Amino acid sequence: MQSEEYKKKFHKELKDLMDEHVHYVYALTKKFPKEEIYGVTSQLRRATLSIILNYIEGYARIGEPTYKNFLKISYGSLKESNYLLDFSLVENYISLEEYQKSIKTADRIGAMVWGVIKNLN
Repeated sequence: MQSEEYKKKFHKELKDLMDEHVHYVYALTKKFPKEEIYGVTSQLRRATLSIILNYIEGYARIGEPTYKNFLKISYGSLKESNYLLDFSLVENYISLEEYQKSIKTADRIGAMVWGVIKNLN
């Protein structure tokens, strides 16, 4: 059984990483073409923001099944944002370096979230 101190530290680390990721994606999308403001720009921002918002909401809820559901939604949003980052790379909205940095962070977040989901099983 993990200690409460470890859980709090893990939660803070994961939340901070998600926060860093969403701010990075917002900065990237500021340079997207203006015609994409209601398309890829909006969708990528919403998907990425949904990662942390669902995590926080689930963490704040009482009850393991509810928390697990929000974690799964968060993980799904992560996968959605990863596809949109792939799309943005192909469309030359972001550079390879920007893509690699964002995906590296996303992969770390994904591993952490998935680990929590598996531990709840």
